[in-house]
Amino acid sequence: MFIGICLLTIAVSFIAQKTGLRVEDPSSGVVVEAVNLLSAEGLRRFVQEVVQNFAYFAPFGLVLVMLMGVSIAEKSGFLPSVMKGIAFSVHDKVVIPIVFILGACGNIGSDAGVVIIPPIAALVFAKMGKHPIAGLVVGYAGATAGFSANLLIAGTDVLLAGISTEVAQNIGNGIEVSATANWYFMIVSTFVLAIAGTVVALKFTIPKCKEFKLEGAEAHSASEENGPKRLTAIEKKGLLFAGIALFAYLIVISFTIVPSDGILRNQETGGIVPSPFLRGLVPILFLFFAVPGYVYGKVVGSIRQTDDVIKFMSDGMKDLAGYIVLMFVVAQFINLFKWSHLDQILAINGAEFLSATGLTGPLMFILFILMVAFLNIFIGSGSAKWAIFAPVFIPMLAQLNYNPAFVQLLYRIGDSVTNCISPLYPYFPLMLGWVHKYHKKAGVGTVISLLLPYAIILLIIWIGLLFIWQGFDLPIGVGEGIHILDK
Repeated sequence: MFIGICLLTIAVSFIAQKTGLRVEDPSSGVVVEAVNLLSAEGLRRFVQEVVQNFAYFAPFGLVLVMLMGVSIAEKSGFLPSVMKGIAFSVHDKVVIPIVFILGACGNIGSDAGVVIIPPIAALVFAKMGKHPIAGLVVGYAGATAGFSANLLIAGTDVLLAGISTEVAQNIGNGIEVSATANWYFMIVSTFVLAIAGTVVALKFTIPKCKEFKLEGAEAHSASEENGPKRLTAIEKKGLLFAGIALFAYLIVISFTIVPSDGILRNQETGGIVPSPFLRGLVPILFLFFAVPGYVYGKVVGSIRQTDDVIKFMSDGMKDLAGYIVLMFVVAQFINLFKWSHLDQILAINGAEFLSATGLTGPLMFILFILMVAFLNIFIGSGSAKWAIFAPVFIPMLAQLNYNPAFVQLLYRIGDSVTNCISPLYPYFPLMLGWVHKYHKKAGVGTVISLLLPYAIILLIIWIGLLFIWQGFDLPIGVGEGIHILDK
């Protein structure tokens, strides 16, 4: 797809230059002309810079470094044990929102939430006297429809922020989008979506699932002997020591940012935004996951020698093989788009069109979110879609003074809510298999009908939260506001 988009960009640049396409930048008065990429100069530049485009592509190194740390925490069993421990220990009255929150937070660095939480939720619901399919649906909805929401900085934050920064740097003013750019909004979103998901579960999912009878082998498969196990004594010990290690690490980090002269603060202003701490957040997050993951692995025996840690990190990189190939082509597309000046021309003309039509506020936000949500049903990769949208919409809305971090936030809402109802989502077949274990006649239609209310209600609630946020002009992340002038 991206190879085709690159070829299309080259063809459009040729036509645009031959027809004399140009536009005046209203902010500087400079005339921007289209550049023909289908030329000797274009070929020379491409050949010389293709490797550089990839090597210096902002999201590439950021994601690889962070996910190596997350791989240690996940492969050692630390993250799965944390999720199991919380799910099995909470009170029945708060099981549903907790399951939803765990599902959403499971995307910290990979797809652990969507693989681990639904089957655990099925067992927990069965122990509560509720249908296990209802637990599967709640856990799956939380992990997919609430994918962008999180209480911690996740791999999604790092990946999208890298692409946003790559595009935003072309705007000027030294704009950077950090991994914490949407953090405040996403923390609140996690709880708001959990409440909304709980309402949907109580009013629709649980009553609906009563229609599915559990008999014989189906009832036996819902028992604890055939489901995820509770934490063992050694796993509890591992979590205890991992928690102590994590606490010690956080104390060390606090000494670098809490004091007014902390070494990771801005040495000129003494502030945190911007600062080496935020710019170096990815290696800090690497250790945030790697330290407790390593300690847990040593205690429970999943890490016996140093080579085990290297193997965990290598396995994590294997999972990213497809991503690395995709980023190579995405990096070329973004740079081709920038070289041709089509990004500036489209941004300026698009902004003028939006201003002329009056679509510069809530209606524009809704239409953008709905467009992304619809395409998300058919194009599952969030990074691939953002790589297409970011070069167009970030410069366009920057002309209207909207912060690139805010445009990214709009995208993330649409990119999350319809994950649960997409039959093309990578883990939908897994969900279908889980449901089929308890209800043999269940098909794609049955599963989608159970998940559709979550997509609709969460979309409405999330957009409502967005407008409340905008109405009070609240910061959406660390040092990030809705408008560029707020930065």
